[in-house]
Amino acid sequence: MARSSLETAEVEQRLSRLSAVDEHMADRYPGATHRRQPVHTCYVPAGKVDADTVRRWSREALAALDEHAAQPRDLAGILGLAPQDAAAVHPRVRAKLLDAPIEDLRIDFEDGYGRPDDEVEDADAERTAGVVAEWFRQGTAPDNVGLRVKSFDDPQLRSRSVRTLDIFLTELVRARGELPGGLRLTFPKVVDVSQIEVFVEILQLLEQRLDLDEGALSFEIQVETTQSIVDSEGRMALPRFLRAGRGRVSGLHFGTYDYTASCGLTAVHQHLAHRACDFARHVMQVSAAGTGVFLSDGSTNVLPVGEQVHHGWKMHYGLARRSLEHGFFQGWDMHPAQLVTRYAAVFTAFRESAPAEAKRLSAYVFATGGAVLDEPATARALAASFVRAMDNGATDSAEVYEMTGLSESKVRELGRL
Repeated sequence: MARSSLETAEVEQRLSRLSAVDEHMADRYPGATHRRQPVHTCYVPAGKVDADTVRRWSREALAALDEHAAQPRDLAGILGLAPQDAAAVHPRVRAKLLDAPIEDLRIDFEDGYGRPDDEVEDADAERTAGVVAEWFRQGTAPDNVGLRVKSFDDPQLRSRSVRTLDIFLTELVRARGELPGGLRLTFPKVVDVSQIEVFVEILQLLEQRLDLDEGALSFEIQVETTQSIVDSEGRMALPRFLRAGRGRVSGLHFGTYDYTASCGLTAVHQHLAHRACDFARHVMQVSAAGTGVFLSDGSTNVLPVGEQVHHGWKMHYGLARRSLEHGFFQGWDMHPAQLVTRYAAVFTAFRESAPAEAKRLSAYVFATGGAVLDEPATARALAASFVRAMDNGATDSAEVYEMTGLSESKVRELGRL
């Protein structure tokens, strides 16, 4: 028997203290969620939401594609795509705009909506809930849909914010008989953890009054103030926000223009690629890592309309690609024509990386070796890339099998390891 110097009991006595660490890590960092993350969130002012909204965005996006990039070579010329990528991406973009143009829709009762009379907002809250209920009844609802309430930073609007949420949810549950899956709530302009705590208590009250399961109402936090990055005492704020959410926080969404304005940037420098935004996004990443909370990048106000469709597309495409490179797989879209470049960016990014990623994933699974020795965590990330691509329409199971030699079920299993 090999000799050792330490007694088993004295080692175990010390190691046992780490059990508390294990419990803490399992509670705070449960790992990636099995929920599918949408590639974008489309914001539509509540007053403009009606039964035709999703179809209208589809029609307008397709019209922009047909007018300005009817052929793959047109899209390649505008966005600088390789011909083979444009040939593969263009028909997939068209199919996406036809079949599922919006993956996540947010009915906006905040900045994009304004401050109408109470009677008007009451009516819009009730009416849009009915629209959403009808979408679900017809099977035409986006995979994710919900509303953005007014923020709690203005004392005069807090009660209004809660009343709108109350009316919307009350009517939606009445019309549906239940809370539909894929419902999303967005809580903007958070400046203090107490706002999160109060919002959670409001959601608990609504669950009780509407006879919903505890925890049925989750929400996204919009990161659009400096105080949501560093609080008044110099601490990182987001970890405290997530704890205060008590497991209800499903996402952190970056707000480009409110955040850059709060940093004191002038209008010309308020854009998504500014280094001030990079800092905020890095804080979001390290705060949410391992928690299962989705990250979403913000928007650009340079729209592809009128005489600047090509310019707007180039700007949006470049920013979407930049977000993907930084590990943000979701962003905001504010205009139907941006759907063209949203999907073009997501699909092209996958096309460019897929051959090398497929080779590495195959080498990992089949132990064939190669120039790169990947760890299990990297293999999981490689597989997750293919899972996202199958889910969002960038590829399909047959193509993935051709590239990797792996079935869809195997790829999905690897992506969850």
